[in-house]
Amino acid sequence: MYERGAVDGLEWRTMVGAMTADIETSEFELSQFVRSVRSVRRFAETPIADDVLGDILETARWTGSAKNTQPWELIVVRDRELLRELSECGTFAGHLAGAQAAVCLVMDDDHKRLDEGRLAQQIMAAAWAHGIGSCIGTMQPEANVARAKNLLGLPKERGLSTTISLGYPADPRALRRSLEPGGAAGVPIGRKSMHDFVSWDRFDQRG
Repeated sequence: MYERGAVDGLEWRTMVGAMTADIETSEFELSQFVRSVRSVRRFAETPIADDVLGDILETARWTGSAKNTQPWELIVVRDRELLRELSECGTFAGHLAGAQAAVCLVMDDDHKRLDEGRLAQQIMAAAWAHGIGSCIGTMQPEANVARAKNLLGLPKERGLSTTISLGYPADPRALRRSLEPGGAAGVPIGRKSMHDFVSWDRFDQRG
């Protein structure tokens, strides 16, 4: 059922060593890349090539999960009418209508939130590696979840909360929520300071 690489023993250590060497020589660039991932809600009309989309999905397939249970499947939506209908199934999911594709995270049930979050972040980072923006669209409330499941042909017992829009950013302003029409609309800009974010050894023991 699961696909494994034929690597063990010395071969495995050699492969890990090679991977580590690559990371060590570009660790700054890698960390900068991870920090550069942003939510994008306006997209260009440029289509996403099949091989690019395939690479994003392959990267997603290797996402880690608790005990390697892989409690998920993906549905890729490209149909424009279906994207529009899905965009109406979430309070803040309107960006799905303008996306070139959407990835719907189908979970085994509604109790795998950590694994679901790991999968979502992996998809978004993999997309950004190709210059493709993304944004999470949450299906809500329950009536909309049922509607989205019906649109996608999902059994009622499967979990469906997270969809991810994909597309090349419409323009540079699309990368900055504060520059978009309406600004941040009450959403905080930036991140907590490191002082407020991290405690050392005990809660609220700041560096």
